[in-house]
Amino acid sequence: MSLLQLIFQLVLMALALSTVMAAAWQIQRRTRATGWIDVCWTFGTVLVACVASLVPVPEDGVPTARQIMVALLVAIWSLRLGSHLLSRTWKAGDDPRYRDLIDQWGDTADRRMFLQLQAQAAVGLILTISVALAAHNPRPALGLADLFGAVLLLTGLIGEALSDAQLSKFRSNPANRHRICEAGLWKWSRHPNYFFEWLCWLAYPLIAIDASYPLGWITLLAPACMYWVLVHVSGVPPLEQHMLRSRGQQFRDVQARTRPFFPFPKPTSGS
Repeated sequence: MSLLQLIFQLVLMALALSTVMAAAWQIQRRTRATGWIDVCWTFGTVLVACVASLVPVPEDGVPTARQIMVALLVAIWSLRLGSHLLSRTWKAGDDPRYRDLIDQWGDTADRRMFLQLQAQAAVGLILTISVALAAHNPRPALGLADLFGAVLLLTGLIGEALSDAQLSKFRSNPANRHRICEAGLWKWSRHPNYFFEWLCWLAYPLIAIDASYPLGWITLLAPACMYWVLVHVSGVPPLEQHMLRSRGQQFRDVQARTRPFFPFPKPTSGS
């Protein structure tokens, strides 16, 4: 992919993602269910990323094996995450992170939520650029780097699905109604699902970075951006603020003994 082609794709992807998130803004306004925001973001991002992976095609008119593989990987990611979000939204409707923001913003909520969702479109743009650059790596054939990238992404999906399943099982027990999940991976991390989501985005630099492909280094922006968003912006901070309001000291105790992101046992105070 040439620099000119990249710029052209960049403009088209930006317009498409901006439109998707403008539609998400309207949907959540009309339905009063903020959970649809992330559903729209997930499926909109994958649609743009898949098209960007497969277009432009080589001169023979047939996508390369790498283009097809990357498009399939991002589609599998979207189906896993999107179906989970869709099921959750269908049952609960609201996402407490967005609802808390709307309550805090008051009369300016509509305008500020629109800008918030356009910022999420910008995040989606960074991710789709990384996917496209990985797909268009000009290496002539699939190799170990492609295999490692695919395995890493699938590992992230499995870990994220396991985290969600453990949390769902915990919540399904009426005895746990006012308790905080510390079962399985949740014993090691307060947000293992976020960690494994971030892990998925490390796959694209593995596929893209190559000594003969300078543009591949841009894909490092995907895991860097995702880490920043999940850990410092719209992932951990608002969710933990919500948990502190709803669970108080119980959640402070969990914070004291559990890591916020990386799922590793936390050293005891005496170690």
